[in-house]
Amino acid sequence: MEENKKNNTIKLSEEATEKLNTKEGLFAILSREPYNLDRALRYVNYLERLEELQVELIRLQTWAIENNERIIILFEGRDAAGKGGAIRRITERINPRHMRIVALPKPTEEQKSQWYFQRYVEQFPIAGEIVLFDRSWYNRAVVEPVNGFCSEEEYKVFMKQVNGFEKMILQSGIRLVKIYMSISKREQQKRFDEIKNDPLKQWKMTKVDEKAQELWDDYTVYKKKMFKKTNTTLSSWKIIKANRKTEARIACMEYILDSIPYDKNTKI
Repeated sequence: MEENKKNNTIKLSEEATEKLNTKEGLFAILSREPYNLDRALRYVNYLERLEELQVELIRLQTWAIENNERIIILFEGRDAAGKGGAIRRITERINPRHMRIVALPKPTEEQKSQWYFQRYVEQFPIAGEIVLFDRSWYNRAVVEPVNGFCSEEEYKVFMKQVNGFEKMILQSGIRLVKIYMSISKREQQKRFDEIKNDPLKQWKMTKVDEKAQELWDDYTVYKKKMFKKTNTTLSSWKIIKANRKTEARIACMEYILDSIPYDKNTKI
């Protein structure tokens, strides 16, 4: 009750009052207790910024279609880091006929006999298309060695080949954006608990997720090796702090728009 009183006696600017006195603002205030006007205002500001960036993403996609551009955006990060949520906000307003979200399952026996990168290459964009990878070939840099899904030799071969592979991607004219979403150990555990307790999300929890906290330090070791080897001048990583989901989503969108030199005057 005291917290409610405190938050409801905050002096708001006229602009802030107008924002909160909307359907979105009232929903933000009333949807979560204890009521917090600062938090509600942050959420309304987030929705406004989200819409602005989604308009720009439509512009970027229109430019890509008109100029036969091929774009790959890959998302990496620990389990429950918010990769899927960020991808949903990025793609929910753009033309679905010119974009794909790729989240590959574990390889088949036939795929295991192929060159490691082959099944990812098969998913690459055609002219005018944006492809977003919800995890990518970097599974072999972190997830696979940590969980024993590849041999030490397979890991070493991947690390020797990956920079050359990405150089070929870029030289072929494909634009490549690499994003790593970073969360704390405590935040990961919090999100796992929420998933386990939500019947609509329980399907997200995998055997790999179950071991993620136990193997936290091992993930950290391989993550650092990945950055040291693959954060190159030609193909760099963007690390997004993702403990606060809304801020992370905005940061991802802003980075994508900053990374691709699209014509900001493109008509949509």
